[in-house]
Amino acid sequence: MTEPSTIPHPDIHAERILILDFGSQYTQLIARRVRESRVYCEIHSWDVDNAFVRDFDPTGIILSGGPESVIDPQNAPSAPEMVFTLDVPVLG
Repeated sequence: MTEPSTIPHPDIHAERILILDFGSQYTQLIARRVRESRVYCEIHSWDVDNAFVRDFDPTGIILSGGPESVIDPQNAPSAPEMVFTLDVPVLG
């Protein structure tokens, strides 16, 4: 008889990734890949409240781009400035 595995389950909330969505068609795919890596993540709009970002306490942030950055770069939305002051990796 085989004994159940004694390998502890990792705490999925130990690492928390915040994905800021700028309208990319790949945002859901990015989130899926992060979750397949057993890392907790949430998708939120690029204009999310600064207080929420601080309370979420991410270990990393992914900026998922949108078409405006190519079509109309002068009027494209940008990430909140505080994102770059959190001392966490920012990917995008």
